[in-house]
Amino acid sequence: MQVKTPWLEHMEGIPAHLEYFQGTMYEAVEKIAEKYPNYIAFDFMGRKTTYKTMMENVNRCARALRTIGVREGDRVTIALPNCPQAIYMFYAVNLVGAVSNMIHPLSAEKEIENYLNMSESVTAITLDQFYGKFEKIRANTKVVNIIIASVKDELSRPLKAGYMLTSGRKVEKIPADAPVIRWRDFMRLDRCCFFNYKVERKAEDPAAILYSGGTTGTTKGIVLTNLNFNALGQQVIAANPMFKPGDKMLAAMPLFHGFGLGVCVHSMLSQGGRCILVPRFTAKSYAKLIVKEKCNFIAGVPTLYEALLRLPSMEGSDLSCLKGVFSGGDSLSVELKKKLDKFLKEHNAPIQVREGYGTTETVTACCLTPPHTFKEGSIGVPFPDTYIKIVKPGTDEELPYGEEGEILLAGPTVMKEYMANPEETAHTLRHHADGMTWVYTGDLGIMDSDGFIYFRGRAKRMIISSGYNIYPGQLENILDACEDISMSCVIGVPDNYKMHAVKAFVVLKPGVPPTEETKERIMEYCRERVAKYAMPREIEFRTDLPKTLVGKVAYRKLEEEEETRRDEEKQAMV
Repeated sequence: MQVKTPWLEHMEGIPAHLEYFQGTMYEAVEKIAEKYPNYIAFDFMGRKTTYKTMMENVNRCARALRTIGVREGDRVTIALPNCPQAIYMFYAVNLVGAVSNMIHPLSAEKEIENYLNMSESVTAITLDQFYGKFEKIRANTKVVNIIIASVKDELSRPLKAGYMLTSGRKVEKIPADAPVIRWRDFMRLDRCCFFNYKVERKAEDPAAILYSGGTTGTTKGIVLTNLNFNALGQQVIAANPMFKPGDKMLAAMPLFHGFGLGVCVHSMLSQGGRCILVPRFTAKSYAKLIVKEKCNFIAGVPTLYEALLRLPSMEGSDLSCLKGVFSGGDSLSVELKKKLDKFLKEHNAPIQVREGYGTTETVTACCLTPPHTFKEGSIGVPFPDTYIKIVKPGTDEELPYGEEGEILLAGPTVMKEYMANPEETAHTLRHHADGMTWVYTGDLGIMDSDGFIYFRGRAKRMIISSGYNIYPGQLENILDACEDISMSCVIGVPDNYKMHAVKAFVVLKPGVPPTEETKERIMEYCRERVAKYAMPREIEFRTDLPKTLVGKVAYRKLEEEEETRRDEEKQAMV
């Protein structure tokens, strides 16, 4: 049985197949560093670092990791923003044969504890401002060493002075006797390791763990290999033949997300690109950096681009430097694409925005609008060696062109497994008669006869807010554990800026008054357990929640009620 590949006729200069590097992620970057030692690998707040210097620091970091006892197969948690220490640590962990466990530094304490325990991490690195959260839950984990980095350690002298007078003043001072290793002290430990720190690993060995809700909405650690990341890097560049070594990518998407780690960082560093590292950004700072740094490639979520269009500071800006503008993480509406394309043209950009699609189970993007053509409403065509088919949901029955079904993915970026979860792995990764292993995404879509894919929605229950995946089931579990709450249901509601925001419907326990004080108490409870981006924007008290015939909470009914209420409010305003 052969997979249908109608998109191959529309690739125009993009190869259908590639020869993939069979080494590690570190080795892929090492090869580039040997070829372009004096090229700039990344910029961080005005400070430039060459490939040669970057690799020297990665090797120092690797020797220090060996000194503190990190060994092959160990898990090291990296909870950092986009900063040099994160780059050094990520590739150093790979060099010593360990696995990077990438998590959001703004995660709530209980979430961090869960990530550390799920991965069985022995070492963790985070910023000084997050020390308190790690210290509170440390005793409940297997973590031996916590390394504390600081943004100021990687700043030039003038910027360091400014940082200490502004943002640095807000960082709570860590006790001098705190049981941690400061970044500079950690890096000096490299002098205690002289050899045997480089561990030979294969392309198919685990390299990193990213987190997603899988197909059920409960947190899953997605185990990704060296080949997964290296293949993605080669595919991204193949799908962008205008790329040249030295080109600049604005790396604002976070490193705990496949988009940020896979596309904005590893794809660039493994192919000779230059990353403009952005540790924390707003639409205003994002816009400023595009112009100031003359970026060639930018990636973002639709909400970011929506905000970009409204910025007065962009008036008169010259964007002729752009070679690629990519949108992912959420659906790009036809209207927003038209507005963004018009904006780009008015600012001298010679290109249009290109929409992509992917899942963390394939690192990130695996489908992208070609540079030379697009179809309205389409998310493009698969990357080289990546295959997509549309099936009747949950089956292997392929549907005819134009019929809606579940999107299935196959190719060299498909994950190794869900960490310590063979049941969900077997449910998501399935071997078909065509000889390929397919990811059942739980997303709905259509393929036309030219092979262009059209995203139609999430079959699995998920809220996307500012590009972040939020799983209602996780939030409901947290809310239901609150001593004031009997039952809860979480849905996504439209938001002008975030696209969607979280709304929680709550049934209180007998005797608990439905007051503003109770609401604030529940919000405070959530702040301790829920990441900022997933916090409920609104809590509505109910005496009961609608149920399905089998007794489950009918969240679709609540979504319909919200939609009706919004329609009535709009009509009342007319």
